[in-house]
Amino acid sequence: MAAITDRLVHDDADAALQQRQAGTAALQLQTRIVSGEEWDRTIAGFDEVCQEQLHMFAQTRWPAVTQEPMLFLDRGEIVGGALMMIQRLPLGIGAIAISKWAPIVRHGARADRDIIHAAMIDALVAEYAGKRGQLLSVLPRASLTETNHDYERLIARGFQRGSVLGFPNRYIVNLRLGDAEQRKSLHQKWRYHLNKSEKEGLSFEHAGPERMAEFDALYTAMTDRKQFTDHSAYETVPSLMATDIDALRPELFFVRHEGELVAGALIFKAGDRAVYLYGATNDRALPLRAGYFMHWHIIRWLRDNTEAAWYDLGGTDGYQGLHQFKKGMVGDAGVIRPVPPVANYASNPLAYLLGTGAFNARDAYYQLRRVVDAWRNPKARPDQAPASKESQG
Repeated sequence: MAAITDRLVHDDADAALQQRQAGTAALQLQTRIVSGEEWDRTIAGFDEVCQEQLHMFAQTRWPAVTQEPMLFLDRGEIVGGALMMIQRLPLGIGAIAISKWAPIVRHGARADRDIIHAAMIDALVAEYAGKRGQLLSVLPRASLTETNHDYERLIARGFQRGSVLGFPNRYIVNLRLGDAEQRKSLHQKWRYHLNKSEKEGLSFEHAGPERMAEFDALYTAMTDRKQFTDHSAYETVPSLMATDIDALRPELFFVRHEGELVAGALIFKAGDRAVYLYGATNDRALPLRAGYFMHWHIIRWLRDNTEAAWYDLGGTDGYQGLHQFKKGMVGDAGVIRPVPPVANYASNPLAYLLGTGAFNARDAYYQLRRVVDAWRNPKARPDQAPASKESQG
């Protein structure tokens, strides 16, 4: 009897999926707002989990906002989620509901993945734009395909194009290659520098979180040496490294030469896309080509020790040297894709005007900060041409 019941449930699920794919049945999800701790533990196993969607990250990075971790369920099964952050506007005139790199799907390879994503967007619109009357602001992650279908889905749903990054490209390495195929994929000049680095007597180390003080010292010395103003989220690292959720704790790597640490990196490894978070080097790293050596071994370590299919190197912040380095590592088998613009939606004109006005003020502040940084330290001035609007979605 149990086997017959299981078969009937399976047949019902298949029929529902076929109806959704044919467009004859809409998917309506249930929502549940949970605690930050439950949220982090739940999404640790999601394919699309990322650092920006973690409660432990967001509470340190954006302490002034109210977090609402929202799970989405289909007939009792958790299928996705979105860490929503509620930003109150000055004088109590309204609020903005923001989610970065979201919503995230639990199983990215599901045949109905896009249907689930669309249903999550519908639920967010109903709750935040409809019920609460807020501006809903969503930023999808960079796509692996030429067309960012998640962003296109938002625009088709009535969202409006919002803020864009000046240098939106993300450099993404294919991790599912053997050593020979991976090395062949590298651009010729990158491969040349890697070959040189392998003759310098460098050694690669995978370290535990108890050695974070060594990375901190390397990172602090580097930022002091370069005299760059650090606007990164480095203040979130202690909470990430202290978590007891193994999948969410970044991995720490070092490169050593003649007993001295010359380079290090912190890598987020959960989900289907590992991410390069932070790197640090000393003065000896450049002539030793330690960066090439370190990333080559990180790629191999991620391939052999995680389920990730891709390694996201992040962006360039407008520096041509970083573009050349990361482009060469992406090689022929990886992809370079832009983060799309922010997508904004409101059910009434006033909420839209107030929300986008707040975003415009924020963007103006960040632009002024970049100008001041470049004035204080000419080395901080980007030398890469900004991406065209057409390439940003």
